[in-house]
Amino acid sequence: MKGCIQHKDNDRICRFSPWRAWMLDNGIRRLFQNPKKIVGPYVQEGMTVIDIGSGPGMFTLAMAAMVGNTGKIIAVDLQQEMLDLVREKSEKQNMSSRIQLHKNQPDSIGISEKADFILSFYMVHEVPDRDAFLREVHGLLKPGGKYLIVEPKFHVSREAFEDTVEDAKEAGFRPVSFPKILGGRSALFTLAD
Repeated sequence: MKGCIQHKDNDRICRFSPWRAWMLDNGIRRLFQNPKKIVGPYVQEGMTVIDIGSGPGMFTLAMAAMVGNTGKIIAVDLQQEMLDLVREKSEKQNMSSRIQLHKNQPDSIGISEKADFILSFYMVHEVPDRDAFLREVHGLLKPGGKYLIVEPKFHVSREAFEDTVEDAKEAGFRPVSFPKILGGRSALFTLAD
């Protein structure tokens, strides 16, 4: 795919462009993948939420509204340009006080704060070392918290997604459900007992 950075095991991270940012956050996409419907059942006022691979902030901003003034969203992305877009949008919507921006490294999320809910939407397939990534995410989830992985059907086969679920189990997660999300393969996890 043009404009994507190739990592080992054929993992790709697509570079920032205004077109890609628009494709990740626009009214048409929100119509078919409504953030309130997708994450609303898991996000409540006062929660701490981590949005890993936040991109231009479609889910970040929706979750910031859900957590209210007493909650916090940590938007994590590898690309500073995406985080800059989140900052601009959050300032326009008067939600910047609830959103913390964090630029991660390709091989590490690099935060230590624990979360009630963690989202990885359309990004786990881009991670160079999925096993290490899932172990790091495991360490960020509070007991009783939930972790939602959604992968794009157009990039990730059913078999590849099943491998991701197995890797998550090995990292210490337990599947709770497999929500139906248009265009995606998804699994909701909690910490294994």
